[in-house]
Amino acid sequence: MSQYLLPAVFTIFVWWFSTGVILYLGRLPRWTFKWTMLKSTLLLGFAIVGLSISTSRTTVASAYCAFTCAVLVWGWQEIAFLLGYVTGARRSECPPESRGWRRAWHATEAILHHELALVALAMLVFFASWDKPNQTGWWTYLVLWMMRLSAKLNLFLGVRNLSENFLPAHLAYLQSYFTRRSWNWLMPFSVIAAIAVLVPLWMAAAMQPAEGFAATSLCLVAGLLTLAVLEHVLMILPLPTTWLWKWGLRLKPEP
Repeated sequence: MSQYLLPAVFTIFVWWFSTGVILYLGRLPRWTFKWTMLKSTLLLGFAIVGLSISTSRTTVASAYCAFTCAVLVWGWQEIAFLLGYVTGARRSECPPESRGWRRAWHATEAILHHELALVALAMLVFFASWDKPNQTGWWTYLVLWMMRLSAKLNLFLGVRNLSENFLPAHLAYLQSYFTRRSWNWLMPFSVIAAIAVLVPLWMAAAMQPAEGFAATSLCLVAGLLTLAVLEHVLMILPLPTTWLWKWGLRLKPEP
């Protein structure tokens, strides 16, 4: 049972703690941003190196290492986005008269640089994992990437819980590209498609030898996808979620 419990607990902790830290850093005074960005970039370099080394091994420890390194790579672009360094060419609210494809284009302009950064980082993770026996890091990044893209599309089309208070003051204009409604046509497809991948992952994990690399790797990735599905469901339920990261959402003045 521990081959499922330990990876699940580790995944939940990394998801909860890393999200809180990133939210906290985005609310610090602006003079700290350059130092945060410098340190996170150095950490990105170490993560790529760690990922490249761990992908050559198929041990339980290497599965955890690859997973953690992929999360750190992902964290770099989250920090760069929330600090306002890598967002998009449009840094203003969506024009009120924009509708349909025009509004979609404005929304794309607002986050285009961020999306390009995600592609560039995906290439780094992919090539660091290329033709290696340990693909935990690549699958971890892929789950984060695809499910975040789905979340963005659903926020644009409309959900009940926008979690707009996750955005720091300097990115408040992005709220104008969100839509609040009880649900949208994409949400059920997003959840069903994710579950269609999630169920085979958990089934494959259950068939692996206990305490082995394969079981650990599959549980880490499946656990992350499970949390992503939960996040999607919470977007349409009338339930508050910000209390999970109350410690990271403490507002501080930005001089």
